[in-house]
Amino acid sequence: MEVKIPKEIKGISKKLKDNGYQAYLVGGCVRDLFLKRAPKDWDIATDAAPAEIQKIFPDSVYENDFGTVGVKTDSEDEKLKIVEITTFRLEGKYSDKRHPDEVKFAKKIEDDLARRDFTINALALSASEGMAEGIVDPFGGQRDLKNKIIRTVGDPNKRFEEDALRLLRAVRFSAELGFEIEPATLKAIKDQAGLLEVITKERIRDEFMKIIMVEGAAPGIILLEDAGLLKYIIPELREGIGCAQNKHHIYTVFDHNVRALNYAVEKKYSLEVRLASLFHDIGKPRSKRGEGPDATFHGHEVVGARMAVKLMDRLRFPKELALKVIHLIRYHMFYYNVGDVSEAGVRRFIARVGPENVGELLKVREADRIGSKVPKAFPYKLRHLLFMIEKVKHDPIHPKMLKVRGDDVMSLLNLKAGPKIGKILAVLLEEVLDDPKKNEKEYLENRVKDLGGLSEKVLIELAEKAKDKKDEFESGVEEGMKKKYFVE
Repeated sequence: MEVKIPKEIKGISKKLKDNGYQAYLVGGCVRDLFLKRAPKDWDIATDAAPAEIQKIFPDSVYENDFGTVGVKTDSEDEKLKIVEITTFRLEGKYSDKRHPDEVKFAKKIEDDLARRDFTINALALSASEGMAEGIVDPFGGQRDLKNKIIRTVGDPNKRFEEDALRLLRAVRFSAELGFEIEPATLKAIKDQAGLLEVITKERIRDEFMKIIMVEGAAPGIILLEDAGLLKYIIPELREGIGCAQNKHHIYTVFDHNVRALNYAVEKKYSLEVRLASLFHDIGKPRSKRGEGPDATFHGHEVVGARMAVKLMDRLRFPKELALKVIHLIRYHMFYYNVGDVSEAGVRRFIARVGPENVGELLKVREADRIGSKVPKAFPYKLRHLLFMIEKVKHDPIHPKMLKVRGDDVMSLLNLKAGPKIGKILAVLLEEVLDDPKKNEKEYLENRVKDLGGLSEKVLIELAEKAKDKKDEFESGVEEGMKKKYFVE
């Protein structure tokens, strides 16, 4: 088998060999070459020590304790601008289940491959030859690639005890490649699952997000559960296992959530939409009332959003990502039916969820629907909602879009900054949401004067009424529509 190796890699390899050292491509790039996939990165292993590598490549960086030197190239390819060259290493003890206690360099590529996690990653290829004849495969990695098997190098228990994150990496490779985890390796994962408790939440989160972003994300979630790992990552999801729904659903909550994720993956939606699709109904088991076909889950979106706050904080998700996902979960239960919700209601809906979130919210709704096995992901009423959103999108939906600002209110009423200013603006915004034509400076200034003369108590009541109107999509008149159309 001939493989295509970039000229930058061949050039680095040639320099190493010209100086009397070995040079091999190792790890994921070799695996991907055999699978005829574009490598995500290119790693070279050599018997040259870091100091020797730096002498050969003066334009390089060495800022770690693991023998990896970053060599800069003139490549325009982002993956090749810095190529990592690592000195052959021997196995060592991993007291913290993450890093070796000490790094010992080796002289043979076989010793370096012996410390790697899985056989499919323990392959080496002569970096300058690019031919099958240059392959080093002491652990049957080619065989396992052919048979689509995930197998550890050597004793699986030992491999997982060295670095417990390998438990998740096994699942990720299975989900990403569509491979099976061989029985002994899977048994060791189940036996050693508790080791995840000593791994930092950030490392677990990063590996979990990688699983979510691969093609087999949904089977990956199921495998996490079957392997006994899910309870150490997102136990909230497990609450939906065996939790039956009602006459409008044929799947349990857990199955429904996984199917929703699968749809989001098939549509190649963003990480935020995939996470929101997977988590959108995690609040159902805790909000379930009754059993059988008439069971209800009122308020599960609120419960689920609160659960998402805790789980995403626990796993140290980036704040911006977490806020987006939580927001999508909180508002995924919006209800819209042609003729039932006014243009003012649509404006309030946009104001509440944010115009920047509408598209992703609709994608979560698609995933929710397909996860329930309904025939259409995007029915007419959702298309009509898009039409209504387009129709009102230029109308004022935020205090900043009013023709008067807080400074204007303070000037007109000779007031200092304080809560009263916000209450007046809230009342003005609600009037404008009802009728955008009222967003005129003269009209609003007169209303400010009128509102400024009201007592604090009356102004609070008006502000509260304004706040209540924001729930048109979820309460009040819509509650009757939910019952009419059997929407939970």
